[in-house]
Amino acid sequence: MDHEAPAASHERRAVWAWALYDWANSAYATAVVAGFFPVFFQAYWSAGTDPAVATSRLGFANGLSGALIAVSAPVLGAIADYAGAKRLLLGLFMVLGLVGTAALSLVGPGSWLAAAALFVLANVGFMGANVFYDALLVVVSRPGRWHFVSGLGYGMGYLGGGLLFAGCVAATLDPQLFALADKAQAVRASFVATAVWWLVFSLPLFIWVSEPAPRVSGVGAAVRTGLAEVRHTLAKVRSMRQIGLFLIAYWLYMDGVQTTYVMAVSYGESLGFGSDDLIAALLVVQFVGFPAAIAFGKLGERIGPRTGIYIGLGVYMAVSVWGIFLSAVWEFFAIAVLVGLVQGGVQALSRSFYARLIPGGEAGEFFGFYNLLGKFATLLGPPLFGLFGVWFGQRYSMLALIILFAAGGLALSRVHETRSAGQRAVGSPPNQEHQ
Repeated sequence: MDHEAPAASHERRAVWAWALYDWANSAYATAVVAGFFPVFFQAYWSAGTDPAVATSRLGFANGLSGALIAVSAPVLGAIADYAGAKRLLLGLFMVLGLVGTAALSLVGPGSWLAAAALFVLANVGFMGANVFYDALLVVVSRPGRWHFVSGLGYGMGYLGGGLLFAGCVAATLDPQLFALADKAQAVRASFVATAVWWLVFSLPLFIWVSEPAPRVSGVGAAVRTGLAEVRHTLAKVRSMRQIGLFLIAYWLYMDGVQTTYVMAVSYGESLGFGSDDLIAALLVVQFVGFPAAIAFGKLGERIGPRTGIYIGLGVYMAVSVWGIFLSAVWEFFAIAVLVGLVQGGVQALSRSFYARLIPGGEAGEFFGFYNLLGKFATLLGPPLFGLFGVWFGQRYSMLALIILFAAGGLALSRVHETRSAGQRAVGSPPNQEHQ
């Protein structure tokens, strides 16, 4: 009993430090990816360009960054497992993201190519760091708590990202109050503020979250072993049918989730809604998403993660149909509330569902493949969204989302949660990383 209290205290501290990283990096996802970058990209860096062309450029910038992570995530994840370097690689990618984000403040009007290049750099940093952040889930908590802890992380992300974003929005609405010359300077300052926020609130993770000792000695040995392990993992995934089916399902429906998030502002602008209203709607998503993500984590413990994911996908499909007929600003806000209720829940329960399927002791490697499919989806989703708009009219770009959610839900229905079977296949207990 004397050892249980300190152990519990250490776990709580590690869990909160881990969740606080979501608070930190969600500022980038909210203020940059979904918020100011799409607006500034069209109105400032692509001024005078056809809106459809600007939207296409944005879609392909998202796609390129997703492709770069897709080809590197599995290898880096495997190396991190053997080198005990999840925190190190998380930090390196985070610095890449910080530099790209802060540097956006230096790009002048009309320089869309420079802005797109820095956006790709920042996105690679953000998504690459998430490979190792996700893998640390199984390090900071026990298997029975993964649903809740995953939901806590997303909930903290919505709150932290929302608070930073709210401050940045206030600066753009009244620049003089913040000693800024105009709205453009306020947006530039927001990029710097996002980078600083991301850095400061990431520090507890590097102080309080530990990870298992290296499994091999030396960087070269870790690289060689990691590359060999990727080949072995591909064979494992092929033999572990349930993991393979889940990854396909996740790739499809998360494609729809991510495309909804990164293209919402661009879609709203194409319908003639004002940028201030669209930014305000994103704030609604953040603050509704904070309690909803945590609640979904608890819901997953009660009804199971699959059922919780189905609820979220059902709401997304209904929202996509509504989006075809969207005509008033209040409807955009109503949709924002609905998305906020389920977005974090789908993400959190997907991550914890996957954690229950994968072999113990190989979280970095398997989460590399998880992030590969999740991020590779951004190569398909935004461009497909734009193409549907070109082919059938802007409103019918929503059809792309409906197809992705339906296909993902169908694939998920074929997954049977045979966690113990998967772990027996590699001879690892479910909580090996905690031993």
